[in-house]
Amino acid sequence: MNTSVNKDKVTANTAKHFDVVISGGGLSGALMALSLSTLVTSQQKALKIAIIEANPILTDPSRSFDDRVLALSHGSAAYLANVGAWPYLYQYAEPIKNIHISDRGHYGKARLYAKHQQVDALGYVAEMSVIGAALLKALATKKHITWFTPDSIEDVQWQSEQVNIALSSGAQLTTALLLGCDGVHSPCRKFANIATTSRDYQQSALIANVATAHQHNNIAYERFTETGPIAMLPLSPAPNANQQHQGRCSLVWTLTPALAQKMINLSDDEFAEQLGQSFGHWLGKITHVGKRVVYPLKLVQASEQVYHRMALIGNASHTIHPIAGQGFNLGLRDVSDMTQVLKNALAQQQDIGAFANLMQYAKARQQDQQQVINLTDSLVTLFSNQLPPLVAGRNVGLKVLNYVPMLKNALVKKTMGY
Repeated sequence: MNTSVNKDKVTANTAKHFDVVISGGGLSGALMALSLSTLVTSQQKALKIAIIEANPILTDPSRSFDDRVLALSHGSAAYLANVGAWPYLYQYAEPIKNIHISDRGHYGKARLYAKHQQVDALGYVAEMSVIGAALLKALATKKHITWFTPDSIEDVQWQSEQVNIALSSGAQLTTALLLGCDGVHSPCRKFANIATTSRDYQQSALIANVATAHQHNNIAYERFTETGPIAMLPLSPAPNANQQHQGRCSLVWTLTPALAQKMINLSDDEFAEQLGQSFGHWLGKITHVGKRVVYPLKLVQASEQVYHRMALIGNASHTIHPIAGQGFNLGLRDVSDMTQVLKNALAQQQDIGAFANLMQYAKARQQDQQQVINLTDSLVTLFSNQLPPLVAGRNVGLKVLNYVPMLKNALVKKTMGY
């Protein structure tokens, strides 16, 4: 990978000024920098942007981008193309052409088709590590972006006209705008004393890549079972995979913490048998099981989106349940809206860190974020519950959804990120 990104050294007694400082160089931070990289000042100069990342991301990307898989909506893929990352990514992103939604043991089902929307794919599936590598390759061509890595923020002092930032390396930075793209445990959010609300779903996500006897044919499955929702997302074949393991999928299985731990402790063969029993035989036998990892599931929301000369982006602002696969897509729209707000401010020669501009971002994001959070909360309640009235209601709902075009189109548009 080309990592020839400018890595200026700043001495402890020299404060270096940037138009924007981004805390966090993971997916949200790298995408934020790439999205802002095309903006120019009234003097037609590119913004000076700094990225602060605790992990040595330029020499060891695996420290920030793991092998978990993300579902990219159609709208997200279009945005990645717009900012120049898609050429480095598309060959590794597996298209989702159809979505099958079903409730195991019951009649309710719905089918969503890309061809009915006149698109090649409803979305795409790719490993985080692949998406991260694509963003870094696109950023490597931007010489006005400075990385401070491995480094971290030691202190933040908010002044009326700028933000003063002290790094653990001793570097001193000043900026008109600080963007917190630093994850669910956001240091920026903590420095600003922004409170969070959280809801523990009392669930865990068991994640693994599996191979199946049958090809997935670019179908994404959302299967609701007695043990919890199972998502099987189509993946591109593993390098050098033999014929038996050609059907490769990313599994996200929502379970109680106790059951998730039990599943982790099973042998690969035992786990494959349990998964096959719960998911059914849509894809034939589970022929191979990759590394299994369990993550606790919580909804975390920041009480404020913005602060004086600072805004929160992505997981620093909201971390949601993966049941609808909308987490990264929601964060991407944070990036898009922030970029548009700053573009408008620059066009009008305004201070990009002015609180009035940041409030425009907060207002722009409020409805979308709340809609997605309400959707995921509703799905968790509806499809993780075996009470007979809810089971009956959701099956009727799936049947109605499948045969009422207006409802189906509304769901598909939301799934596609529009």
